[in-house]
Amino acid sequence: MSDVARLAGVSKMTVSNVVNNRAGVSDPVRRRVLDAIQQSGYRVNLSARTLKSGRTGIIGLAVPEIHSPYFGHLAAHVIARAAQQGFHVAIEQTGAAAAGEIDAIAHSHTLHFDGLILSAVELDRADPRLAGAAYPIVMLGEQDFGGRFDHVAMPNEDGTYAATTHLIDRGCRDIAIVTGNALEGVNVVTRRYQGYLAALAERGLQPDPALLVTVDTMTMDSGRAAGHRLADSRHKVDGVVAVTDTVAQGVLRGLADRGLRVPGDIRLIGFDDIPQAEFMVPSLSTVAPDHQWMAAKAVELLTGRIGAPARETTEYTAPFELMVRESTT
Repeated sequence: MSDVARLAGVSKMTVSNVVNNRAGVSDPVRRRVLDAIQQSGYRVNLSARTLKSGRTGIIGLAVPEIHSPYFGHLAAHVIARAAQQGFHVAIEQTGAAAAGEIDAIAHSHTLHFDGLILSAVELDRADPRLAGAAYPIVMLGEQDFGGRFDHVAMPNEDGTYAATTHLIDRGCRDIAIVTGNALEGVNVVTRRYQGYLAALAERGLQPDPALLVTVDTMTMDSGRAAGHRLADSRHKVDGVVAVTDTVAQGVLRGLADRGLRVPGDIRLIGFDDIPQAEFMVPSLSTVAPDHQWMAAKAVELLTGRIGAPARETTEYTAPFELMVRESTT
């Protein structure tokens, strides 16, 4: 680092700021330092730095599936926010299975990450494998860990309640819900289904079992098949709440396959506000959690936990807004 500083004509602290991607270095100076790094062949000795500081500057992000538009969108926000705090992010896929989620925690230890943001789907707070998880972790998702970990939750019930109420306000009375088949326990499916039921009850509408359409996977293919089932069932349907935007994309295609128009014949609303939702034809109305807020809060909680491991845990629920677009107007 001293050699690089001498070559670039700057202080060692400036070299450190550039290497660690910290703010406060002008672009000309940053380029000069980077040129000096390339000229000298300088490489950061991560092992030495870890021994000295006790940290690697790397945090983990474990999500159920990398190819999901929602989790890809979330990961981009986490990476951007972590970079502002001087951290790099390593991403792992858990397969939405408890074993994969436990493995993500174990790998974070083994690879000496400074902490982990984990989107937990199947992991239960009573799982004995969590006994040794005395490690900076922030949980994302629906699971209740009883205050054991910092937690950033989605507005599942409130968001789906707002989506269903919106359809009722648009004149819909026979509202189907296309959702996952995990209708027991605590998960994204049960929480969003409860929001749907609460909206119907408040407006004096009875849920019709025939309008509960479950899918095995939260994919466009499954949504398309659900759209076919709704169209072929001959039950009266004038609105659909889809558990995610990805499922809603499939439902839209499935209804179109059967000659049904959105919103002319059936109004459709999703959840997540993935980037593609705005560009669909028709554009998709959806529940829009504040993804940037979630990423910022998760990174804030994790870096706070890294700095103060003994502080009390906290829980937050993300704010949201209803994005009203062509599919319900």
